[in-house]
Amino acid sequence: MASVTQSLAALLAAGTMLFSGSMDAAAPQNDVDGLLFLVNRGWRVSENYVPETRMANVQGQVRSMRPDAAEALEEMFAACKEETGYTPVSVSGYRSYSKQNTIYANKLKRVGGSVEKADQYVARPGASEHQLGLAMDVGQKNKTSLTDAFANTQCGQWLAENCWRFGFILRYQEGWEEITGYNYEPWHVRYVGKENAEAIYADPKPLEEYLVEVRTQTLLDLLGAE
Repeated sequence: MASVTQSLAALLAAGTMLFSGSMDAAAPQNDVDGLLFLVNRGWRVSENYVPETRMANVQGQVRSMRPDAAEALEEMFAACKEETGYTPVSVSGYRSYSKQNTIYANKLKRVGGSVEKADQYVARPGASEHQLGLAMDVGQKNKTSLTDAFANTQCGQWLAENCWRFGFILRYQEGWEEITGYNYEPWHVRYVGKENAEAIYADPKPLEEYLVEVRTQTLLDLLGAE
């Protein structure tokens, strides 16, 4: 993950020297209200950030997400039920910084104060995509345990092949751990918008790598326009 993060930082520095206006378009990983804001163990969101959210009209718990993500989630869950006959459920959507802090502190206690062990399973406060209101942990009705086994459920299999149609990506895929910094999580989807989701599905890669490509192409386009 370090090399990808370093690439993003280098590109940001180059862009800052070239452009004096807003950098949101050229650096989507820095636009906290955008769809591509980057959150991982080394790239965090402020404890003061609180997005606008609403309750998604789906089955499950902790159903709050950003309005655009909630609408997409509703459409995705309805399509999954229609196409598979099985009901997906929300398990955990928006979580505040303080809520994540509590979750991390509780995990730390359960592993005897070992930071290394706690970090294997739980994001530190500020390092969770759930704080953006763009992430959802998904389960299947009567099978809501967040384990690797979700990938073998009807909803899990459908999600892996179809979530992109609704603007979501499977954020933490198997084999990406070195880059994302998180273990494989087949239940965790992140809303990035339909255009970005389709591009990532067509050429699978971690969001960290996709952002480097987006940033590079944007800078090349801006330079070409000069």
